[in-house]
Amino acid sequence: MADKSIRYTPEFRRQMVDLVRSGRTPAALHREFGPSAWTIGLWVKQAARDAGKGDGGLTTAEREELNRLRRENKKLKEEREILSKAAAWFATESGPSKRSSGS
Repeated sequence: MADKSIRYTPEFRRQMVDLVRSGRTPAALHREFGPSAWTIGLWVKQAARDAGKGDGGLTTAEREELNRLRRENKKLKEEREILSKAAAWFATESGPSKRSSGS
């Protein structure tokens, strides 16, 4: 099984896409450069999406925005939960005080 920690640079990916578009097969590129033919095929599909063609999937920019919005949403939910707990704690602490009337 391939090591999943391998990261290819965007420039390398672009070069692989260009080679496929020039007529090379993903299988031949796999044998020569290493990434699986399936991975190279995914890069080609993503490049087509980014160019406004393709199967209607998310472009790279849309995917990045979606990830950013998901992180922001998670952070806001955590902050809301913290504020809710703090409000509940303050409500119990500042409840009716037991003061003597002094009369």
